[in-house]
Amino acid sequence: MKRNELKKDNILQLIVIISMVILISILSGFLFTRFDLTSDKRYTLSKHTKSMLRESEDIIYFKVYLNGDLPAGFLRLQNSVREILDEFRAFGKDNIQYEFIDPAGSTDKKTRNDVFRQLYEKGLEPTNLQVKEKDGTTSQKIIFPGILVSYRGTEVAVNILKNYVGYSPEGNLNSSIQSLEYELSFAMQKLMTQKPPKIGFLEGHGELNPLSVDDIAKTLANYYVLQRVSINEYLYSLRDTLGKNNFDLVVIAKPEKPFSEKDKFILDQYLMNGGHLLWLIDPVNISLDSLSRSRSTLAMGNPLNLDDQLFKYGIRLNQNLVQDMQCATIPVNTGMVGQPAKFAPAPWVYFPLLVPSDKNPITKNLDIIKSQFASVIDTVGESGAIQKTILLTTSKYSRIVNAPALIDLSVINEKIEPSRFNKSYLPVGVLLEGTFKSAFANRVSPLISNNQQIGFLKVSKPAKMIVFSDGDMIQNSTQQNEGKLEALPLGYDRYTRQTYGNKELMLNSINYLCNRQGLMETRSKEFKLRMLDKPKILSQRVVWQFINIVLPVLLVIAFGMIYHLVRKKKFAN
Repeated sequence: MKRNELKKDNILQLIVIISMVILISILSGFLFTRFDLTSDKRYTLSKHTKSMLRESEDIIYFKVYLNGDLPAGFLRLQNSVREILDEFRAFGKDNIQYEFIDPAGSTDKKTRNDVFRQLYEKGLEPTNLQVKEKDGTTSQKIIFPGILVSYRGTEVAVNILKNYVGYSPEGNLNSSIQSLEYELSFAMQKLMTQKPPKIGFLEGHGELNPLSVDDIAKTLANYYVLQRVSINEYLYSLRDTLGKNNFDLVVIAKPEKPFSEKDKFILDQYLMNGGHLLWLIDPVNISLDSLSRSRSTLAMGNPLNLDDQLFKYGIRLNQNLVQDMQCATIPVNTGMVGQPAKFAPAPWVYFPLLVPSDKNPITKNLDIIKSQFASVIDTVGESGAIQKTILLTTSKYSRIVNAPALIDLSVINEKIEPSRFNKSYLPVGVLLEGTFKSAFANRVSPLISNNQQIGFLKVSKPAKMIVFSDGDMIQNSTQQNEGKLEALPLGYDRYTRQTYGNKELMLNSINYLCNRQGLMETRSKEFKLRMLDKPKILSQRVVWQFINIVLPVLLVIAFGMIYHLVRKKKFAN
């Protein structure tokens, strides 16, 4: 009798379990959710990315050139790419497709070289790896750690491998994994945006010429509409006749000539109408030509006639220069007099390597930033309507030199005394956002303030601006190539062959000012790099081998024995 009741109970439990599985399967067709149990939420996509994936109206195809015989670190990167594309597919359904390709998969050398050339022309950057063969020897292998993203006949190249100065290989791979969602979301947004934001690069006041900003301009042209614009005291240069701004952002890159009051007024009213500004200003004027010819030059204040306007907005650019023990190098002639020139790199304290803040998505996880003759920025005013955030600072060991000052290359030969560098974390980049008061409030006549065509505003609509006290942060170097000047990548130091974080800083700043906060949300994600403790592994090797290999087997045997004894006791009764 008991046996029949037990049989009925087992059948009933089986029916209940099957019914629950069927019910869950039916509900899963209508309801969708995913649980991310990782501490750093690495499998949780941002709201912006999810929204884009759900709104895609056609297939987004990812060609991932990260396949074949790869070292362990690149296999981890490959798995991370696969995982995030699977996450994309979970939200984008059938519109997300991908494949992994080995660009060196062909055995024919000519075919491989043709593939390499095509990928390079499309914008993917090659990396040379040393691969250890089975016989113990090493060989060179070229890989293209990047992705080609295509949507409705348009294609964008995404280079996913970071190469930050001073980072270990593990650190660079971790940074690459951290930025995967951001890089791919950026590419998808570019492909899916029908009307990209418009950016105006100001000219007419000695700003950087097109070649000096060629690298950042070419990168931005993939995502924005760019235009060189001159104010020339024309009221409708930045706004149309209806008072609507012509540009989502105006960039003022290293002006050298004073601004007229009319030009300042036009910039002011552009800001009052909700426009955004990116200032890259040199408060101190220095002639590098004089420094290279005579080994010394005089640093003087740069009279741009912007001090009163920027002060009204909440900042002051000081006429001084920062010296920093954490600095870039410059080539110095170390040859004897009468001998051929012999150049060697030497630290130059006037070229600070700036520290990005980890508290803002613009600068979070950025590499150090190279600057040239940067100045200190002060935040002024107590307006609660403006939020001020420090983006860039000097290192812990820095000092200030007030202008006018003599800049002499002999500083290189002086011994750096840490006690002299007694200033820490001096601000050189500031974000301001909120509602600004016009710099011309109570300064213009009623004829202007009451003129409906001008549409004068005393208080701005919500607006943002970023101010950097070094115009060179956005300037790329140039080199001669077959008798023609060409631009080098922004942030690249041709003397040390290092690449700093200037380009990413400019891209992030512009994305933020153009109200692409969704993209910035993906940038702020941080994955923790959990490295093994190598000394502990060596000293406690046998212990950890026992825990990982023997202990699990013993636990399974013990569980089986306990389970057997419990069943035996149960049925014996």
